[in-house]
Amino acid sequence: HLTQSQTSGTQRFSEENQQNNKHRCKTSPDCLTSFNFDLQFFRFATCRDVLLMVTGGFCALVHGAASPLMLLVYGMMTDTFVAYELEQQELKDTRKICTNGTISWRNGSVYETSENSTVVCGSVLFNPLSPQIAFWVTAAAHQVQQIRKTYFRKVMRMEIGWFDCNSVGELNTRISDDINKINNAIADQVSIFIERISTFCFGFMVGFMGSWKLTLVVIAVSPLIGLGAGLMFVAKLTGQELKAYAKAGAVADEVLSAIRTVAAFGGEKKEVERYDQNLVEAQNWGIRKGAIMGLFQGYLWCIIFLCYALAFWYGSKLVIEDRELSAGGLIQVFFGVLFAAMNLGQASPCLEAFASGRGAAKLIFETIDRQPEIDCLSEEGYKLDKVKGDIEFHNITFYYPSRPEVKILDQINMVIETGKTTAFVGPSGTGKSTALQLIQRFYEPQEGTVTLDGHDIRGLNIRWLRSLIGIVEQEPVLFATTIAENIQYGREDATMEEIIQAAKEANAYNFIMDLPEKFDTLVGKGGSQMSGGQKQRIAIARALLRNPRILLLDMATSALDNKSEALVQDALNKVRSGRTTISIAHRLSTIRNADVIIGFDHGQAVERGTHDQLLKKKGVYFTLVTLQNEGGTAMLDKTTNVLFYSLCRNSIRARSRSQLSNIFPATISGNTDTSFIDNTKTKSSADEEKEHPASVIRILKYNSPEWLYMLFGTLAAAANGAVNPVYAILFSQILGTFSIPNLDEQTRQINGICVLFTVVAGMSFVTQFLQGYTFGKSGELLTRRLRKMGFQAMMNQEVSWFDDPKNCPGALTTRLATDASQVQGATGTQIGMIVNSLTNVGASIIIAFYFSWKLSLLVLCFLPLIGLSGAFQAKMLTGFANQDKEALEAAGQVSSEALNNIRTIAGLAKEDSFVQLYEQQLELPYKAATKKAKVYGVFFAFAKCVIFMAYAASFRLGGFLVSSEGIHYSVVFRVISAIVISGTALGRASSFTPDYAKAKVAAAQLFKLFDRIPKISLQSDQGEVWDSFRGELEFINCKFTYPTRPDVQILRGLQISVKPGQTLAFVGSSGCGKSTSIQLLERFYDPEEGQVLIDGYSSKDINVSFLRSKIGIVSQEPVLFDSSIAENIKYGDNTRDVSMEEVVDAARKAYLHDFVMALPNKYETHVGSQGSQLSRGEKQRIAIARAIVRNPKILLLDEATSALDTESEKIVQAALDEARQGRTCIVIAHRLSTIQNADVIAVMSQGVIIEKGTHEELMGRRGAYYNLVTSGAPLS
Repeated sequence: HLTQSQTSGTQRFSEENQQNNKHRCKTSPDCLTSFNFDLQFFRFATCRDVLLMVTGGFCALVHGAASPLMLLVYGMMTDTFVAYELEQQELKDTRKICTNGTISWRNGSVYETSENSTVVCGSVLFNPLSPQIAFWVTAAAHQVQQIRKTYFRKVMRMEIGWFDCNSVGELNTRISDDINKINNAIADQVSIFIERISTFCFGFMVGFMGSWKLTLVVIAVSPLIGLGAGLMFVAKLTGQELKAYAKAGAVADEVLSAIRTVAAFGGEKKEVERYDQNLVEAQNWGIRKGAIMGLFQGYLWCIIFLCYALAFWYGSKLVIEDRELSAGGLIQVFFGVLFAAMNLGQASPCLEAFASGRGAAKLIFETIDRQPEIDCLSEEGYKLDKVKGDIEFHNITFYYPSRPEVKILDQINMVIETGKTTAFVGPSGTGKSTALQLIQRFYEPQEGTVTLDGHDIRGLNIRWLRSLIGIVEQEPVLFATTIAENIQYGREDATMEEIIQAAKEANAYNFIMDLPEKFDTLVGKGGSQMSGGQKQRIAIARALLRNPRILLLDMATSALDNKSEALVQDALNKVRSGRTTISIAHRLSTIRNADVIIGFDHGQAVERGTHDQLLKKKGVYFTLVTLQNEGGTAMLDKTTNVLFYSLCRNSIRARSRSQLSNIFPATISGNTDTSFIDNTKTKSSADEEKEHPASVIRILKYNSPEWLYMLFGTLAAAANGAVNPVYAILFSQILGTFSIPNLDEQTRQINGICVLFTVVAGMSFVTQFLQGYTFGKSGELLTRRLRKMGFQAMMNQEVSWFDDPKNCPGALTTRLATDASQVQGATGTQIGMIVNSLTNVGASIIIAFYFSWKLSLLVLCFLPLIGLSGAFQAKMLTGFANQDKEALEAAGQVSSEALNNIRTIAGLAKEDSFVQLYEQQLELPYKAATKKAKVYGVFFAFAKCVIFMAYAASFRLGGFLVSSEGIHYSVVFRVISAIVISGTALGRASSFTPDYAKAKVAAAQLFKLFDRIPKISLQSDQGEVWDSFRGELEFINCKFTYPTRPDVQILRGLQISVKPGQTLAFVGSSGCGKSTSIQLLERFYDPEEGQVLIDGYSSKDINVSFLRSKIGIVSQEPVLFDSSIAENIKYGDNTRDVSMEEVVDAARKAYLHDFVMALPNKYETHVGSQGSQLSRGEKQRIAIARAIVRNPKILLLDEATSALDTESEKIVQAALDEARQGRTCIVIAHRLSTIQNADVIAVMSQGVIIEKGTHEELMGRRGAYYNLVTSGAPLS
């Protein structure tokens, strides 16, 4: 019977272990060849760890031997029972008498002794079992902690060039997943593997001791069982299913990230269909997985029962005809070999874990062993006593390690003198930022030297060198802590007074003091709670706090409005004195006062001089200034931006991958940062716990179309459940036949039972397959249905719902991926498992009580213990990976933040601080792991030894009942087998309860989404619709606050109107409510007070789909979808099928057609994720074509030409002027040329209109607009 229970656990054990190790392992050899266990694994083991592992290994060896050795006792006991029964039959003969001399065994001493020895075995077993697991897990926890520390420290020492060649996402995965794989390979898996191999060896030993003939026969078929027990395919199928779902997940993520664009163009239905199409593949893989699982399960049980038939048939011949074997010997041999085969099969997931671990370890240890080219934690190099600050470049040639074919700097020579401000100018990709990175020694030049005061910087101590430099970048990085701590990163020993002083110098003090928490305000991940200007000023304060000798300003004031810029510029001018300052800037005001301006072109410094000198030279600098002047205003800022983006694709070739992630969203470089989602998860987990679990009836209602599949599945599962109790009857019947005196009758009965085993084998195969397939199919169809409904429900929500951090795209895609599949835990396969277990338990208990209620009651006392131990077993064998992941989240956030912002950390020379912080965060998980090891060890030991205890007690009572009450010994075996089988079935069923609970909570989450009624409904047919749509707009006293920031009022009484066909231009500083007013018009939000009127109707009364169908929008950062150019343009009108002629016509109007025709695939060219394959100007023109296809009555242009170079801008501006004809138009723009022809120009400030009129009227008033225009600054 023991075999039977272990067999039933086999599939789960195998599946779960494979689940744990399903991640790809590119470098690992084939699982089986990986058994030459690599001692590299244990390179971080201390003497204590080695001692623990050796002791644990010895205990595992002893444990592995226990089951086979128990069979010797089991065999002796069977022989005793058979002999006793034969004697009893002899004594029924009245002619025979019984005397003490001839029947000495009647005092029961023989079988009592065997029983007592069993009790000893059970209690002795508990001792080695506990350390077997606890010691290995403790040793592994210590080694893994050391690996994590060493790996992170080494990664933080690497040069920046190494990060360019290794994506941050991959490194984060390596720190978590790959090290977990090493943990899996060196923790409990090793001891379980030793235990299984020990059982394998001892099983065969016991078999050969009993009968070599029968052993060889069973060995011949046992590989088939081992193969079935391995079940290697399922994990791979799960991988395929996940991969197939990943496509649908990518669609969901793309759509949810661009929800405003989808809403604006009414693409909700289209996106739901696109998502659903991508679900089909995942569904098919899931159904296939169910069928194959059923097939393998059926195969496994079929083979096991056929083996029973063969072994018992041949074994009985050896017992009856050849007299080579006793009945007990037959049991001993058969189960010994079966145990051996089973354990060999169950050892295969361990081999897979080792292979996975080896592959992971190879990657981790390669990094640990690599010597960085520039070691930023090194103490080597000398420090100068006095630093003047003269920097020289001597014949520098440089290319990025990630793109060696593109030369960035080409034989560049230049001198930067101390105490002077040097400005670098030139188009993007000419090497300006690269020169700053060489000064910080982020990279080594391939040729030439950079010197500081005449010393080659390669000879200087790197940390000391970086401590001299303060840098402020265009995209400043803040860390997820308080404002004060962010500034303090500039200098760790700074006092609060110094921090406040630095904030004042950077013009940050006032806005900080306006915040509720002042300097203790948390800035959010990456500074997400701060505006661009606020982040910039905090970064400047951080740089000033260093009191640096060299100040590097890479577009340092680009994110500030005019007023702040003037103040900060003033502060920077003050702090420049006596320092070497290098500035890269696009604004003329920032550059014209520089002492020296160096013009860059094609990686060389082509000109040098002051503003006036360079204008006379008519070189690079002159071109940049003139280009912009022709555009209508002397604003260098935008020109260079234009060049920056129009040259972006050249620049992409030149720049390294890690820099790319600063230009474009993370998705291009392939890494998405999930720590934000994790944070969201932890915050919302409290809410989820409060969620009332959904009713199973409602869950099943969604599954009702598949009722027929579920009915057949349930019948098959019930049949499968009955198989084990039937086995108990047949097995005990075979043992019973050995006590029949008539040998012919004995043979006839045994043959009959073997035929029955064959019948059960065939039935098992069919019903297991049926159960797997039907429930797999119904479960997958339900998952697809719920995913589609969930996505549809999300698409129907109003835009403000997506502003809630709990509903960020990452969290929502995770919800679609996990919640919908978790609901299967209450339907699908789980129903099959539960029906199976309940039938099993029911039938077993009926059989047991029918044959002997006394013995049944005793065995039932052990049932809860056996059931519990089975459940613990199932839980524990999956290893610790999941619990460790949770414990390591805090450390993961530190590592994720450090790696994502490695340049800033290197610039601040703060690697050491992050390494220490990371090591502190590892202490808690380590303590938790050692504590868990002990608990795990005890539970594991208890689970194993309780079965031996149950056997001891039951056979003791069984023996007593046979001798005193005269029941047949086969009944003892029948009752014990039946109830112990039902116990393991109960354990299996109870192990599903967590899944069941999870399913109900997941379903509740989904139902909450299904039931939510959006505040602005898209589905509703209600609302006004009219034919003669004119496009007259009026904002009446509109007040508005974003739901996520209720403390900041954006619109404070917006009042303005536009006549049909007129153009209204909004002008004002960022954050004053220009874009917000456009969003109210699109009805993404409703105003809290006042109203928006369209043709005299209030926006709240108009049908949402109708209103949006009349509006076309082109925004500053146009969102494109990952499809062809044609598909993106057609997206402009989702209510009909847009013809190719219309697409081409719109492209011509947007001056896009010629560019598209020059591409190899023309209109079928894929634009990449978020349009990553195109420059910003090209994306902008596609967006304009998309809006033109829509043929809207109202056109909204939010910075629509900001990303275009001057030439394209004029062309597109002409296209937009044409598109505006006969349409009402609202424009937000920075450039005068874009708006000076508008019918109404409205200057906004703090949510209200402060002046409005035409360009001429406003210039005549000499108010805010006049000041903006004459200052030559951006208008917004």
